[in-house]
Amino acid sequence: MSLTSIPSLREQQHSLIRQLADCIEATWHQYLDLSPYSLPVELGYVEGRLEGEKLIIENRCYQTPQFRKMHLELAKVGNMLDILHCVMFPRPEYNLPMFGCDLVGARGQISAAIADLSPVDSERSLPEAYTSALQALTLLNFSQPRELPEWGYIFSDFCIFVRPSSPEEETMFLKRVQDFLTIHCQQAIASHPVSPEQVTQILAGQRNYCTKQQQNDKTRRVLEKAFGTDWADNYMTTVLFDLPDSYPVA
Repeated sequence: MSLTSIPSLREQQHSLIRQLADCIEATWHQYLDLSPYSLPVELGYVEGRLEGEKLIIENRCYQTPQFRKMHLELAKVGNMLDILHCVMFPRPEYNLPMFGCDLVGARGQISAAIADLSPVDSERSLPEAYTSALQALTLLNFSQPRELPEWGYIFSDFCIFVRPSSPEEETMFLKRVQDFLTIHCQQAIASHPVSPEQVTQILAGQRNYCTKQQQNDKTRRVLEKAFGTDWADNYMTTVLFDLPDSYPVA
């Protein structure tokens, strides 16, 4: 079944998830030259059961000259849980950070909202052009910041991880993600391929990012309960945070 024939989950999800999904795709289409990225057919749209509730996962993926894979996942568990997950995987020949964003809604409330442009170089620092653009953004103050996990050192100093406490804070988060995406797309378009030595370093940084993200126990537990350990591990490593073992260097 093609994604075009599947009613999108976003119409059934929390309003912030709907708005953010639309924002992400609109920004991608505005700035980037998109083409389809093929996932295994059985993983594009998935249904299962979790604690007696229907679990639906919808994946949409694209690629561009600068990005190997741009992944937007929407998931819903009955009326209990709404999820948005997005990661943009740059091609290693471009010195670009990893854009990542997650929203988790529980019974109509967003309990977790995180977004970042995460560095992949050995010193865990963003390219100077990114730092300048991000520093120019208005400083935001959320009433309920959340604590990053132990492996959260992979994120940048500009990472936002909060529990939005009002419609106003939801709008603040949405706008900041749009800022991140706009900066990211503009910098990607202006970027040039790096040396083979830098490709090796960037790929190592991307592997570290994906390895740490695979340690997200909450995501893994949900998938294991619904589909089993083997399926969950395969999904975590081939859909959510995949990376080729080797990468051709031109």
